[in-house]
Amino acid sequence: MVLFSSIYGLSHQARAMERIRLPPSDGPSLRICDPPGYSRTSMSDQPSNQDRGAEQPESEDTTRRDSEAMLGGKPPQDPLVGTSVDQYSIKRVIGEGGMGVVYLAQQAKPVRRRVALKVIKAGMDSKQVIARFEAERQALALMNHPGIASVYEAGMTEDARPYFVMEYIEGTSITEACDAQHLDTTQRLELMAEVCDAVQHAHQKGVIHRDLKPGNILVSRGDDDRLRPTIIDFGVAKATSQDLTEMTYMTQQGHLVGTPAYMSPEQVDLNIADIDTRSDVYALGVIMYEVIAGRPPFDPRSLWDAGLEEMRRIIREEEPPRPSTWLSTTGGEEAAKIAKARQTEVASLARMLGRELEWIPLKALRKERSERYDSAKDMAEDIRRYLGGQPLEAGPESAMYRLRKALRRNKGAFTAAAIVCLVLIAGVVI
Repeated sequence: MVLFSSIYGLSHQARAMERIRLPPSDGPSLRICDPPGYSRTSMSDQPSNQDRGAEQPESEDTTRRDSEAMLGGKPPQDPLVGTSVDQYSIKRVIGEGGMGVVYLAQQAKPVRRRVALKVIKAGMDSKQVIARFEAERQALALMNHPGIASVYEAGMTEDARPYFVMEYIEGTSITEACDAQHLDTTQRLELMAEVCDAVQHAHQKGVIHRDLKPGNILVSRGDDDRLRPTIIDFGVAKATSQDLTEMTYMTQQGHLVGTPAYMSPEQVDLNIADIDTRSDVYALGVIMYEVIAGRPPFDPRSLWDAGLEEMRRIIREEEPPRPSTWLSTTGGEEAAKIAKARQTEVASLARMLGRELEWIPLKALRKERSERYDSAKDMAEDIRRYLGGQPLEAGPESAMYRLRKALRRNKGAFTAAAIVCLVLIAGVVI
């Protein structure tokens, strides 16, 4: 069984794709936040409707038509649309996840503003769901940072369903925004450093996001005309040092939480329970790789098609290709498109990546947590050191690191060789 959860959630089109395309899982349940192929990035073949905020009537019309075609009729009208919840007038659905629906709403008082209002779905108000919903609200309430969506207040609907109201972000995913604005590599890195700053704030407040990906980092243009990244969707967040709610919920043993292409090796290892902040650092490495090179280290569709166990093996054991190597070997129209979106040529972009720049995401993507950046702050500082022309903390893989990788990949062969050597040594001694 596959569950979908998001602070703003899935469009009708994506839900239709979910129903049609998801294969059954014979292994442990995989909790992911997007169906295969819907990573909410520029890699999607479909127009994105998952900006959770941008006013795009044409896109919504396309979604509606596609949904009708896939499901054989119009999606039913949501009963809350056109009504009011306390002082909030519900305008339309802007997203839907496994446990909740998010609406665009107009607040009437004490100030007039557009907000995003998330409410638990009717019939989903079990103790476990309410606990997770409350944990998400509390996680957002703990934080006060311009790079994290603000929560304003919480309450109950007339039929006793919990809801909370949060900042309405009128933007698109970081990858879509970078490509649409034709940001060069420097501008992209400046955005990534700000994202790292926001993640560091969450970690300082004792919150691990666990589902960082481009679709959960929305970029909007502020009043000062600056591009502003904002992290959303703390629906599967984990507290590091305190309970997020007085109610108790637990991630079921044997369940994976996150989006596969952005999950760290320890997240997909069912034997590891102590997920820490370096798991978010790994996800930041995946996002940075995609922002600068045009695709994530491991293709989302290929991971899904590989099946659950092979997907877990790939993430735990296979090293990602160097961005410069991947770009150079890809060539053709795809590479040219990626370079053009960054206002450069393929050869120039590959050279830039291959010098020092790719060391940063590759350090964040190390399989062993101890080999990554210790914190999102350290990663942000290295990005800014690169922008300032200063020496980096990151560097090429050391000989010892390569040896450890070889041992990890060929544990059986090395163990057998070690036993043979011990027997030979023992024979000589005797």
